[in-house]
Amino acid sequence: MKHVTPREAYAYMAGHPEALLIDCRSEIEFFYVGHPVGAVHVAWQEAPDWAVNPYFAREVLAEAKSRERPIFLICRSGRRTLDAGRALETDGFSDVTNVLHGFEGDLDERSQRGNRNGWRHDGLPWEQR
Repeated sequence: MKHVTPREAYAYMAGHPEALLIDCRSEIEFFYVGHPVGAVHVAWQEAPDWAVNPYFAREVLAEAKSRERPIFLICRSGRRTLDAGRALETDGFSDVTNVLHGFEGDLDERSQRGNRNGWRHDGLPWEQR
């Protein structure tokens, strides 16, 4: 699995329209916190029990149509994507990239996100529904 910053991911995807950005946060995070424009939602874990989605790789494959397609994974802070990425690689996906710092970024000294790094912090396109 590769690891890139949000800006590096955005630049790569801008030049490679075949790349697929999978947001693996929960549905509530995806819709109410916001998400990168063009991201496809496939939850790695979901409320209320936060169990790992046993169909994650199958659902990503349904979106990607090929295990060779470049897949970028984003979550809140870039940690859930590590497990999700390993699961995709185990399932045979050959080009998986983790977006470091995720959508909201790392915690700052006041235990708040969005002030240090992350997709939104970097001013990259995002939307909220």
